[in-house]
Amino acid sequence: MATSPMNTKSSPIKFGTSGWRGLIADDFTFTNVRLAIQAIAGHVKSKAPHPTILVGYDPRFYSEEFSQLAVAILEAHGIRALLSDTFSPTPAVAYEVMRGKLDGAINFTASHNPAEYHGLKFSSSDAGPALPEVTKDIEARVSKILEQEGAAAGAAPAHGQRQSSKGEPISLRDPYLKRISELVRFDVLQKAKMKFVYDGLHGCGAGYLDKILADHGIPVQCLRLERDCLFDGTGPDVSEDNLAPLRKAVQESGAAAGLATDGDADRFGIVDRDGQWIQPNLILALVYDYIVESRGWNLPPARSVATSQMIDAAAKTHGQTTYQTPVGFKYIGQLIREDKIALGGEESAGLTIRGHVPEKDGILACLLVAEMTAARGASIGEQIRAMFKKLGREFWPIRENLHLSDEQKANAIHKVAVDSSTLLSRKVVSTDRTDGAKFVFDDGSWMLARLSGTEPLLRLYIEADSAAASAKLAQEATDWILKG
Repeated sequence: MATSPMNTKSSPIKFGTSGWRGLIADDFTFTNVRLAIQAIAGHVKSKAPHPTILVGYDPRFYSEEFSQLAVAILEAHGIRALLSDTFSPTPAVAYEVMRGKLDGAINFTASHNPAEYHGLKFSSSDAGPALPEVTKDIEARVSKILEQEGAAAGAAPAHGQRQSSKGEPISLRDPYLKRISELVRFDVLQKAKMKFVYDGLHGCGAGYLDKILADHGIPVQCLRLERDCLFDGTGPDVSEDNLAPLRKAVQESGAAAGLATDGDADRFGIVDRDGQWIQPNLILALVYDYIVESRGWNLPPARSVATSQMIDAAAKTHGQTTYQTPVGFKYIGQLIREDKIALGGEESAGLTIRGHVPEKDGILACLLVAEMTAARGASIGEQIRAMFKKLGREFWPIRENLHLSDEQKANAIHKVAVDSSTLLSRKVVSTDRTDGAKFVFDDGSWMLARLSGTEPLLRLYIEADSAAASAKLAQEATDWILKG
């Protein structure tokens, strides 16, 4: 039975849309990690009498030490612990949970966040990101431990009582890459004789994406495969700025495209052959269209409420509607498990497909883009323009992060809560409160305002049918939010 968070001390462990993250030595400490693992152990034991949990980790500072600590605590609670033999991509962790029918996984990663952060992702036995009812139970268990143990909660055991177990080592790479080889049509890539450049951003994708391309005889030039706990000082995000070295390498090498994965390889980054960084929003629609055509999967896609509706338009051309979910890949993962969709994606560079893990997979996403480029014999930019023509309109998504004062935040909460037939001198045809407040206008443009629950920040998502129209709407929406 889940413990109740009522009448307990506040938990320092707060799960967001994808795990718990914090500043190393400030929030993400050995004390708090002990609390988190103890709570996870309690949760897992409440679900299965003899559970097996996989522990993975990324190349960040102290990852190995945190992982060993987790193994020791799990085994002290009577839980069988498997420990990855090296850095482990989130999708490879998810696949092993599925393949081995495990009871869950703990993965030490802060994904795309800067080097000063570390984090922990917990996956349930379904291999997807833990759903809110699970993470709330874990947070409540942390609070209960604090209430019962007080200042001693999370403290290191006395020297003579330290657990020295190393866990059972397991290699995730070969089984995962074997599955990827079944999902991607490498014969298409081989026939095209195209070259690609891969940027590992010093993350977990190194030794995975580059290896599978090389193993299938696909020419690949590689950047930033080695471990660097500081991630070049910029962080392992697949953003346009961070991929400047990839852009340069693609232009200089004449490669068909540049491929990149973030810190834990669950997100993808794509650079076209001319060096242009391509928005993940647009990639999702292209890959969905290609997957339906090439695999014959007559199924709809799924996207988060913050994601471009270009994928909706692509689905319509195949006679399909689109599932819309709150932000957080866990919701898309449920639809994958139920085999209801051909592809699921989020604007923040997350993608998976039918028959694969209910989790973001940046390695698979990059390979599908490479396959699509080879099959169609056209640059990604050319494919986007052809898709715009096919759909009869263009899609230009924008995301802005607005830092708000407490007064501005309170004002924004009041503003977005109001339903209105007009907004920003535009006619509102629908209002959606799946996650935040999304206003769809009569010309097909839309805006979504989502307030962060952990900081004075509002995320503003905009989409219109031209770059100028999107910029104009973004400016007007920003002014509306910030002004009293």
